[in-house]
Order: sequence, then C-alpha cells, then structure tokens
Amino acid sequence: MRHLIAALGVALSVLLVSPSWAQEAGGPTVNINSAGAAEIAEVLQGVGQAKADAIVAYRTEHGAFASVESLAEVKGIGASTLANNEGRIVLE
Repeated sequence: MRHLIAALGVALSVLLVSPSWAQEAGGPTVNINSAGAAEIAEVLQGVGQAKADAIVAYRTEHGAFASVESLAEVKGIGASTLANNEGRIVLE
C-alpha cells in the first residue's frame, strides 16, 4: 500500500510540474495570416495542398483574415473544416 501511494505521488507530481505536457495536448498551430501554403497543409486537418494554396491566394487578394470564421470565405473551407481545426488556427 505504501509503494502504491508513493507511485501515485510521483505520477501526479510529474503531470503537475511539466508545462510542456499541456502544450503538446493541443497540437500544432498555424498562423493563417502569415504561413505559407505548405505549412497550412501540414498543420490543418482536412486541408491539402490545393486548399492551402487557395487560402494563401485569398489572403493575397483580400488581405489578412479578421477572424478564424472568415476563413470559411475561401472556397472549399467550410464549418466542418473550421470545427476540425479548432485550436490549430491562429491569427497572430
């Protein structure tokens, strides 16, 4: 019993002390206002090279995205893509 309590104490302290563990749980992020198409395609789920190229082309033509939701104005990017990538898309 004593060993079990000690083991649980060590495991809990490792989880509480490690800030990198919390960051890894969220996964990678990508700034849609500055990233290239290759990085966008690599980070966003359900976004291949063609959609990533369309995102960069849209940004070049219309300027920076004002919100994550405005990404849906790009042809081929819908609500489900945004929902699947919640937390991965950043603006700054």
